[in-house]
Amino acid sequence: MKENNITALYERLSVDDQLSGESNSIKNQKSQLEEYAKKQGFKNIVHFTDDGVSGTRFDADRPGFTNMMDEIANGNVAVCLCKDVSRLGRDYLRVGLCMETMRVNGTRLIAINDGLDTINGEDDFTPFRNVLHEFYARDTSRKLKSSFKQKGNAGKHTTGQVAYGYYWDEKREKWLVDEYAAEIVRQIFRWTIEGFGPYQISLKLKEQQVLIPAAYMAEAHNEGVNKSKVFKDPCGWGSSTIAHLLRKREYLGHTCNFKTAKHFKDKKSHYVDESEWLIFENTHAPIIDQDTYDNAQRLRGNARRYPDGFGEAHPLTGLMYCADCHGKMYVHRTSNGKRIPQYTCAQYSKVPVGELCLTQHRINAEVVLTLIADMLRAIADYSKNDRAAFIKAVTEAQDEQQNGDIAKKKNRLVTAQKRAADLEKLICKIYEDYVLEKLPETRYAALDGQYAKEQDALSKEIAEIETALANFEKSRKSADKFIALVEKYENFDTLTTTMLNEFVEKIFVHERDRKGSIETTQQVEIFFNFVGRYVPPQFAEKELPPEEQEEQRKREERKDRLHQNYLRRKERGKVAEDYEKTKAKKKAAMDAKKNALRAEDIAKGVFVPVSHLPKKEPKKADLPIAANQ
Repeated sequence: MKENNITALYERLSVDDQLSGESNSIKNQKSQLEEYAKKQGFKNIVHFTDDGVSGTRFDADRPGFTNMMDEIANGNVAVCLCKDVSRLGRDYLRVGLCMETMRVNGTRLIAINDGLDTINGEDDFTPFRNVLHEFYARDTSRKLKSSFKQKGNAGKHTTGQVAYGYYWDEKREKWLVDEYAAEIVRQIFRWTIEGFGPYQISLKLKEQQVLIPAAYMAEAHNEGVNKSKVFKDPCGWGSSTIAHLLRKREYLGHTCNFKTAKHFKDKKSHYVDESEWLIFENTHAPIIDQDTYDNAQRLRGNARRYPDGFGEAHPLTGLMYCADCHGKMYVHRTSNGKRIPQYTCAQYSKVPVGELCLTQHRINAEVVLTLIADMLRAIADYSKNDRAAFIKAVTEAQDEQQNGDIAKKKNRLVTAQKRAADLEKLICKIYEDYVLEKLPETRYAALDGQYAKEQDALSKEIAEIETALANFEKSRKSADKFIALVEKYENFDTLTTTMLNEFVEKIFVHERDRKGSIETTQQVEIFFNFVGRYVPPQFAEKELPPEEQEEQRKREERKDRLHQNYLRRKERGKVAEDYEKTKAKKKAAMDAKKNALRAEDIAKGVFVPVSHLPKKEPKKADLPIAANQ
């Protein structure tokens, strides 16, 4: 033993140990260890203390223990004193490693109450004692979980932290609405329905100097784990915070328990699947109504409403889908040098082009907006004139949809569930054959991977179908809600993003009946919230009078003749010749239009060329000169 080596006195007290009385306090541990060290003549006493830390946690969670082990590893500790081995920890593997580190570095370990002194040789009972110490921690955790679960099953809040927008009552049993914060929450949901994403909303709140939830709860209610923290930017909202608030079911007035779980060793919370939550409805005053919450979740799930170069998302973004491949349709703000927003199928444009979807399904956004506005006006008139007839028509339309798409989904669900059950049997069978050496290992691995991949795909598909069926049943008999929504607005001359998201669930666009023709028809299916796919009587297909049918026939025949002429000219190379003659002129005209649009964007600040950015001189770095130069 070196003269300057220290005697380490280690004390630890967890929150649970505080319940055992005064004898386990840090003060009493220090007194007992110092008295023992004095009697034994140990010198250079240094205390290492962890107060309020569980014995199942190690490393950074216990700075006192970590510092002591560093000193031991460096060979600076002659003797380590503790009240009992459980003070070192309640994880028998980690404690065993700790004791081995002490043995390798020549540190003598003394646990007073356990009668352990390594100078007398190894104690065969020590490993079993360490296991019992861990069992104590596991048993304590089980009892706390049981109490916690009983409280949660009774519908009481299992968290000590209240959601932003609420505060505790005097007994800390009920959540009360904080009107100031609640209005911020409502505004966040309104902005989401208007088409703003979490990042844009965070910028708005920061610009308005609204305190972040942690800072506000600390200032207004002295609540939160960060109530003593000095915030670097108390108004620095983040997009993740916005997204987290938008997912909270608590704003509907519900208590959501068991959203997280933790292991008794690491004490860290882990989010669990939503199916494992326990939700008690209407336990406190709601801040957001169900329709607003559902609209926000649908928008967050279906569309990434990022602003484009024009600083905003188009109102129809997230609602448009290709009728053939069911892929999303994205907006193009300009077309042929004109500001004409058009939507095209995103699957068509993916390389190789035309592989995932054969055609673009191009359609002008203004056409769709006009169609929606006209249909809503017709529905409003119909519902006002004959409410009963409208409800009957909607119910019939829903029944027709059930006989079509919903019936297909139900049949597919049965098939998928049966295949999933068969796969489980197959996996058990090939494993049995592998164990009995009837199946080679390589073949087993290949089949197991193949079946597991198919199982995962089926599980995902089954969940999606079940969600779709649940949503359909939920929307049935909701004509009254739709009528109330229609009556909410006086007119539909201007459709805002909020209005579109309140009324429209999705829009399917079919390909044009005749591509390359200015005058043609194109089918558009609009699915409304609450009522599904409904077409007002005014928009139902009507048989044309004989004279109009004849006129339409002649018009189509003329289009066919012109198309055939075009194909013959193309075959002879005349189309290419005409293109070469006018290519330069058309390109110059198109470039002029594009440059004019770009100049407008530059003037508005939407687009900034690199040449317009302020020039900065490169910084010069001073390299250190080597000593031998």
